[in-house]
Amino acid sequence: MSLSVPDNLLAQARAGEVDDAAFVACVRDSLPYAWTTITALIEQRDRSGADFADNQVPPPDEASRGQLLRCLASDAMRGALERHFGVRLAFQNCHRVAVFDPAAAEAYGEFVTPRAQILNQSPGLVDC
Repeated sequence: MSLSVPDNLLAQARAGEVDDAAFVACVRDSLPYAWTTITALIEQRDRSGADFADNQVPPPDEASRGQLLRCLASDAMRGALERHFGVRLAFQNCHRVAVFDPAAAEAYGEFVTPRAQILNQSPGLVDC
């Protein structure tokens, strides 16, 4: 299961639209490794002033890897985090998360090309 949904949030979803802040809190609480990784990258990018910051360190275990995959493979989760933080997220392999300034269209465009994906491959990442 991707998220541990509190009863009040489930009731909200059944009644209609879900508040973005409540959904973001659910993601934060359900996927702490993904949340920590993404927020650390946001802080790194903010400090550096660079167009983007990316994570190149593999997760410590499969549960952590699964959190990143679930978080970034979900359009709803990714979109909510992008709106909440005012960033654009991208993902390669099983752990290379990147956080982009929304104005950094060129850097984002380069990161998400097939060429960048191929160049990011290594034998150690085949089974991730």
